Amino acid sequence: MPDELEFGERLNDTGYGVRNGGDRRAQDRRIGKRAKRNRRRGQRRRAGMRSLLLAAAALATSHSVRTQTAALKPNVSVSMQDFRAVEPARAYDDLIAEAAGIYKLDPELIRAVMRAESAFNPLVVSRAGAQGLMQLMPALAEELGVDDPFDPRQNIMGGARYLRWLLDRHRGNVPLSLASYNAGPTTVARYKAIPPFKETRQYVKKITGFLAEARDEGTNE
Repeated sequence: MPDELEFGERLNDTGYGVRNGGDRRAQDRRIGKRAKRNRRRGQRRRAGMRSLLLAAAALATSHSVRTQTAALKPNVSVSMQDFRAVEPARAYDDLIAEAAGIYKLDPELIRAVMRAESAFNPLVVSRAGAQGLMQLMPALAEELGVDDPFDPRQNIMGGARYLRWLLDRHRGNVPLSLASYNAGPTTVARYKAIPPFKETRQYVKKITGFLAEARDEGTNE
């Protein structure tokens, strides 16, 4: 049996678990080989059947798990049937009302100043460096306690506080207070009236016009 001997020798050379040594008789090898071959064939058949059964069970379980998982998936749907953009003039109504209540101001005055100064753009910066909705200069913003002039709430509160101070300084005179907001209170004090500057006079006229529009709208409502 040269082939069998060569195969056995290869196993011995490679050290693959030859249990009973290499000096057994050829007859013993033949008898033992046949018996083992029959037993192994039966064991393989039984093992094969077990594998098939286990595989079938695994497939059935996997299908059940997938079915249950699919049934548990959340079903979420989102729809937007009504979307209305807020016009800039009304985007800060709550903040304006809050500032007006705190500083005892007409909310339409705050809105009119904001409209003239920034057109309700919270990030605008003028050529002179004024910032935000109420166009506060950095030094004035710091004096008013505004840490972030681009934060709408801080800016509106700071501008409203400054308007209140100007109105108190001018005894409630709105045109003079607006002129001071534009040209500075020192300049207005020097002229003791609205300064003869085209920009300042147009500014006062524009804001008083906005206030008149607001009054008319309120009357028509």
